[in-house]
Amino acid sequence: MRTAPPVPETPPSLADPHDGHPPHSFDVVSAETLYEGAIFALRGDHVRMPGGRVATREKVEHFGAVAIAALDDEDRLVMIYQYRPAIGRRIWEMPAGLLDGGPDEEPVEAARRELVEEVGVTADDWSTLVDVVGCPGFADESVRVYLARGLHDVDRPAAADDEEADLVIRRVPLADLVTAAMSGDLVNGPCIAGVFAAAEVVAGRFSPRPVDAPWIDRPTDYARRRRG
Repeated sequence: MRTAPPVPETPPSLADPHDGHPPHSFDVVSAETLYEGAIFALRGDHVRMPGGRVATREKVEHFGAVAIAALDDEDRLVMIYQYRPAIGRRIWEMPAGLLDGGPDEEPVEAARRELVEEVGVTADDWSTLVDVVGCPGFADESVRVYLARGLHDVDRPAAADDEEADLVIRRVPLADLVTAAMSGDLVNGPCIAGVFAAAEVVAGRFSPRPVDAPWIDRPTDYARRRRG
């Protein structure tokens, strides 16, 4: 009987970086809201440094997001080609969406919703691939990338008159996406991380984590702020 690949665990080389000593806690002495918008807020935190001084650190609060590596029986991922206004061009990405349903929203339910809304697909089997914190120096945004398998096509809801009305949907071989990451054709961080993680799973080197694996960096401050 074939043994299942291992679920990844923390390597010993990364354990206990402080060698048993308690680390500095970087307490927030006070904070102020500098800007609040529709999908993020900018906060100024006054933080106690290791030497005792208080320094200001600007922090972007974000809903957080989910992305989906939807893998079919031919080892192809369902990808979208979508315009991104912040960089002024279209790029290849995985289906994804904000966790804007409140701090109690189950991330996998948001992922199920986005997969239907963006590409008209449902999945029987869900698991966790990777969690990505893209800009930890100034933003709390974290993206959980799910692996979805056992795909079924369903009707995709009509898109509103925004970027999603213009997107292209294509099933792309996973091997081609690994090449695209190395060639610079893929630039979305969670997408690249998800592609390489999915390739490790398909190659049989690892099993994905459970769908409800702990997500210690999931942001909730902004969702609570919006809830009031």
